[in-house]
Amino acid sequence: MKTRRVTYRLYPNKSQCDKLHWARKMHGELYNAAIANRRTQYKHLGHSVDYFEQQNCLPEFKKVWIEYAELGSHTLQATLKRVDFAYQRFFKGLGKYPKFKAKGRYAGWTYPDKASWKVSSNGKNGHLELRGLGLNIQMRGRARTWGSATTCTICLRNGKWYASITLQCEPVRKTSTGSIGIDLGCKDAITLSTGEKIAKPDFIKEGHRKVKAASKRLRRKRAPNRKKKIKGSSRWKKERKRVSKLQSKVGCQRKDWLHRTTSDIVSGNSLIANEQLNVKGMTRRAKKGKRKKQKAGLNRSILDVGFGIIGQLLDYKAAEAGGFYVESPTQKLKPTQRCAKCWEVTPKTLADRVHICSNRECNHVEDRDVNAAQVNEIWARGLERASQDAELPSATKCGSMRQLGARKRQKQRLTSLKSL
Repeated sequence: MKTRRVTYRLYPNKSQCDKLHWARKMHGELYNAAIANRRTQYKHLGHSVDYFEQQNCLPEFKKVWIEYAELGSHTLQATLKRVDFAYQRFFKGLGKYPKFKAKGRYAGWTYPDKASWKVSSNGKNGHLELRGLGLNIQMRGRARTWGSATTCTICLRNGKWYASITLQCEPVRKTSTGSIGIDLGCKDAITLSTGEKIAKPDFIKEGHRKVKAASKRLRRKRAPNRKKKIKGSSRWKKERKRVSKLQSKVGCQRKDWLHRTTSDIVSGNSLIANEQLNVKGMTRRAKKGKRKKQKAGLNRSILDVGFGIIGQLLDYKAAEAGGFYVESPTQKLKPTQRCAKCWEVTPKTLADRVHICSNRECNHVEDRDVNAAQVNEIWARGLERASQDAELPSATKCGSMRQLGARKRQKQRLTSLKSL
């Protein structure tokens, strides 16, 4: 069984929406109270509060704040677990010190088990029953593979309610026996070893243009300033919602395009070869004195294509289909400089868009990105052949690697004795 997460859009009525907003407010206040408790205990008493201590205080806490009795113990424990997770990330150096969250910035809450919620669906649309709040909400969406629901997270994004449900299921995909290599770029998002190029979709550029225009209008409005005790104007709040809505639309369009593109690649190929990319290093800010605007534009192009998420999508989708996804070592293999025909290394700059092999006996001419994709595929096919050669002797009835090693040593001894 594998774990998959499916997100559904919720359509609550007016009374249900008010109830959801109230629950979100209560969980946000509990989150801030847990952080304040940890800060106060450590500052004045030198005592580090952990999750279990705060969890054991919940019964007494609910006696004083009787409003929380309606929410249920498991959801409150999940909120305290979020606080503990934030502190654990800080102690490991993975995040900043946890801060208080404003009412409008707290996303939602989680039901960690089936005690307080129930979903009535077969994967397409359905109803979500929140027993702790006494709500039965209509939801719309579609799950590719349905299974046993385990947890549910309710969240609010841009004024819309969503339910993110975790499923235990057995996802299955169809694939073919082909193999392909891919190369990622900014001009052409994905280049395949067959010569096909998948360009970056136009909606990304158009979406950035609209976000830039809306952000310019937003800067003209009176923004809030807590230090100067200035409240944001009503026009600023409306324009801020427009900017957030446009940004969310571009993000959803990009995610949909990435899922469709990777699904098409997996459906036609059981072996997919890509190159290892350090996306965090590639999108690092330029140093002082360098061309910051050019580097910022390059970083945006890399993130628009989704260099970091394409590999993750191909990996889990290929595994569902029973295929293989491998990444070639970029620094050792150098696919952008290596020839796919003779394996000769020909240094290039970013301005060189055509590969011309430096080997006089080869003289292979190919598009730079197509050649790199072909190098990745050839490298992956080499691994495939090596694995097949290694698996042939072990396909006997003897089976174990220990017996296989003993057989090899016995053959070596026999050959040495014959030579004597």
